[in-house]
Amino acid sequence: MSTIEEPVAVDGDKLMQFVFRAVDEVGATLNAALVVMGDKLGWYRALAGAGGLSPAELAERTGSAERYVREWLNAQAAGGYVHYDPDSGLYSLPPEQTVALTEPDSPAYLPGLFQTAIGSIIDSPRITEAARSGAGLGWGDHVHDVHEGCERFFRPSYNAHLVAEWLPALDGVLDKLERGALVADVGCGHGASTILMAQAFPNSTFVGSDYHDGSIETARSRAQEGGVADRVTFNVEPAASFSGTGYDLVTVFDCLHDMGDPVGAARHVHSALAPDGTWMIVEPNAGDRVEDNLNPVGRTYYGFSTLLCTPASLSQDVGLALGAQAGEARIRDVVEAGGFTRFRRAAETPFNLVFETRV
Repeated sequence: MSTIEEPVAVDGDKLMQFVFRAVDEVGATLNAALVVMGDKLGWYRALAGAGGLSPAELAERTGSAERYVREWLNAQAAGGYVHYDPDSGLYSLPPEQTVALTEPDSPAYLPGLFQTAIGSIIDSPRITEAARSGAGLGWGDHVHDVHEGCERFFRPSYNAHLVAEWLPALDGVLDKLERGALVADVGCGHGASTILMAQAFPNSTFVGSDYHDGSIETARSRAQEGGVADRVTFNVEPAASFSGTGYDLVTVFDCLHDMGDPVGAARHVHSALAPDGTWMIVEPNAGDRVEDNLNPVGRTYYGFSTLLCTPASLSQDVGLALGAQAGEARIRDVVEAGGFTRFRRAAETPFNLVFETRV
């Protein structure tokens, strides 16, 4: 005899709280596009340090249509990105927002994060279809905003931490780099990390590799612009078969979890290192349990993992799909399966974990 379940009582107040929270979420979603819009049209940069501007003044300074500028400013003011003075009718950019939205050398610089998010949303219909079958979507298949946005988001953090904190945290690596080391930067993307290290250590030689040819083309141009093309080589190669051996240091920045076969990549790194070489792994900051990551940073990374990282891994051979919130324990498992015996957390930031791995 079947039982009839009693209907679950709905708390009207909690329902409306959730509705208003959802409305706020929609506003935040739309604001991501507005941030990218303001960045690309130069509206934040024009507001920075200008005191207060009217919509007409901002439009004139940026060669934009005033009617669009007015609506954008009001949306930014409603979200707390821009300050509105009702007495004067002028809009200004607070100093903290000025740093976060207009200073690309600051580790707090955010436009790249928004640009990556918008690119991910643009591609989301294809991810929705892939989710039905379990298929993947390769990194190179995403729109340009994903590629450019990732570099713009990660580069300020690397600028702030890589040379000053992360590399010095590795045992004996700094001395090798200063004397002259051979370094492989695997999954280098546009080459921001590779070029930064090359500029900091002029006695060392660097080989960057990535399986996306478009990114490597950009990296080669950036090396020329950065004045390090004589000591940096960029190759189109997958992580599990990048060229060269005898490396004093191998690095992977925010990409091990994106690889289809991270264990295969680990084995290849093991074979490519010099006997006393070091593998530095930089991954998104994550705890080992789901409940450890139920916070704003974890939410953002889980979102990117759904739309970018997991599809990228599933599009490749093996398709392990570690996800952007893999956590230290799963990274350790990959490293040990690759033949390494020493693994430790060397450094961390609110957004990254840095691991030192030795043979």
